[in-house]
Amino acid sequence: MTTHSIDQPIPAHPIAVVILAAGKGTRMKSDLHKVLHPIAGRPMLLHLVASAAALQPAKTVVVTGAGREQVEAAVAPLGIATALQAEQLGTGHAVAQAREALAGFEGDVLVLYGDVPLVAAATMQRMIDRLHGDDMPAVVVLGFRPKNPGAYGRVIADAAGRMDRIVEYKDASEAERAVTLCNSGLMAVHSTDLFALLDRLGNDNAAGEYYLTDIVGLAGADGRSSAVIETGADEVAGVNSRGELASVEGAWQATRRAQAMADGVTLIAPDTVWFSHDTVLGRDVVIEPNVVFGPGARIADGATIHAFSHIEGASVGKGANVGPFARLRPGADLHADAKVGNFVEIKKAVIGEGAKVSHLTYIGDADIGAGANIGAGTITCNYDGYFKYRTVIGAGAFIGSNSALVAPVTVGAGAIVAAGSVLTEDVEADALALVRPPQTARAGWAKRFRDGMIARKAAQASGK
Repeated sequence: MTTHSIDQPIPAHPIAVVILAAGKGTRMKSDLHKVLHPIAGRPMLLHLVASAAALQPAKTVVVTGAGREQVEAAVAPLGIATALQAEQLGTGHAVAQAREALAGFEGDVLVLYGDVPLVAAATMQRMIDRLHGDDMPAVVVLGFRPKNPGAYGRVIADAAGRMDRIVEYKDASEAERAVTLCNSGLMAVHSTDLFALLDRLGNDNAAGEYYLTDIVGLAGADGRSSAVIETGADEVAGVNSRGELASVEGAWQATRRAQAMADGVTLIAPDTVWFSHDTVLGRDVVIEPNVVFGPGARIADGATIHAFSHIEGASVGKGANVGPFARLRPGADLHADAKVGNFVEIKKAVIGEGAKVSHLTYIGDADIGAGANIGAGTITCNYDGYFKYRTVIGAGAFIGSNSALVAPVTVGAGAIVAAGSVLTEDVEADALALVRPPQTARAGWAKRFRDGMIARKAAQASGK
């Protein structure tokens, strides 16, 4: 998973990362740049950046092209440099555009792809480690064996992983196409070799492009070997269409679900639970079917999330109970043993320890004290069309069903608000607030009403 890091406090060798993100992504049919489409709520490019950050790179450069403004805006807050590939002349040409951004850097360069988001930091480290193997390869390539090799470039190597060359499918012979080891495109190269090799690239091939993969052959011509290491196909799955985006999302979610269960979380129906990239789950959490976690959800030990709930930007305390059919919006903070029940929405509100908001209720911009009970159909009226206001309900207070609390308003500890009240003023601690007209009854009125209506309807039917 891209959220995992590796145990390497200080890199043994300086590392730079070059991420290629210049492609147009026309198959996505989107106004959003391809590499910014999200996986688990995070742009796929930023998944890759986060994984690479675990290696503590000295420099990270993103090569942009079409839609550069979107990509630049996405990475600017991270202090990441960008380089422009104005013309799409191939992967070798793209990497060459990072030359200026890497001026003066001496160390190892990792070449990654912005639309291949699930590469783990541990795999990147394996590439770097192999680059410093005893045989000192000039280039290390990350290979994989897909079920259907299709049009992938083939890695021609011996059993020990020493490469002879990489052949693009369109340039490969039938014998070369029969090879099952494929090129992911990811590479590790010493900075002292990279640009010297790139300067020698030609474009005499079927596509008329400058292939990054050709640097393997150029190094071989110099009498230097290159090496390939392998990983699973899921880790290097690329995204070029909406269908592939969904497939990569599915792979990420499957890995995250397995990790959650391994960490002590019960998933009743794992395939129906959807996590965000930053979901935090404690031990002995129980998650029922059809639960969705948006970004920023934190669930403490022993909490239960019932079916069909949506949680985003919210904190659920130890032993708390949520749902079914509950929505926790950003700023919701449930303390230990709190309960938020079916068809309840919470936004920017603290629900105190042991407090209950059980049915058909909206609580927004509020502080609910420990042990308070909020009856069905209660609404905190927090917005007047211009400003938001806060409702404060004290510990142990009881709010009767179908009440509207017009903020700003405070209900004191232990107070009771009678069902059906519209509260516009503060209520003292331990007081009763009753805001509704007195009940009246008119004997026989309902029967007289019905009899009159029946006679009227009969008269209309007869045409009188």
